[in-house]
Amino acid sequence: MLRRSRRRDAKLYRAVDIQLVIFYQGDMKIIRSILVVSNLFGGLNPLRAADAPTEFKVSEFTFTRPASWEWVESASPMRKAELKVPDTKTKAKAEVVFYHFGAGSAGGTQANVERWLRQFEEPRDRIKAKSEDVTIGKHKVTFVSAEGTYKSGMPGGPQTPMPNYALMGAIIESGEGSVFVKMTGPKELTRSAAADFKKMVEGALK
Repeated sequence: MLRRSRRRDAKLYRAVDIQLVIFYQGDMKIIRSILVVSNLFGGLNPLRAADAPTEFKVSEFTFTRPASWEWVESASPMRKAELKVPDTKTKAKAEVVFYHFGAGSAGGTQANVERWLRQFEEPRDRIKAKSEDVTIGKHKVTFVSAEGTYKSGMPGGPQTPMPNYALMGAIIESGEGSVFVKMTGPKELTRSAAADFKKMVEGALK
């Protein structure tokens, strides 16, 4: 009975996750911690294809999930939607996360571009950093890409270096607050998924 109790307690401890939410008030950055249940019901596992939504909404935008990408039920309140991009040859996966914090709550576009690029160990001139501003419909979108050793982990917490990784991101500006779409994963896989990533973002704005 004691062993069962310990295993149960350990499982419950693993189910609790502390997330950091960053709020911006003027030029001040306020960090709050949120205690969330992340794995108690297996919430981070991809859904079966039959149960996965084809379309999903983040803020005012409706996105269409690429057919081969997996839908993930994320329990984190920071993540408004989450997808996985599978590599059938290597079994590796890239992660695509959607964030929306509301109007005036996430800082400006350029500040977030710089923050994403700082998530690589190498200096900016060695990570093939690119940033492109485009207008789609009524909205400005900033596409960001970089390659190198990505530092995986929560801000301010322990981070794991992931060599030969790439980032593909999009920041969609809106009066309701910007929507952030961020894909990270093995370099070759992320490169191969870039066209579908852009198509998904552009489709939500037309």
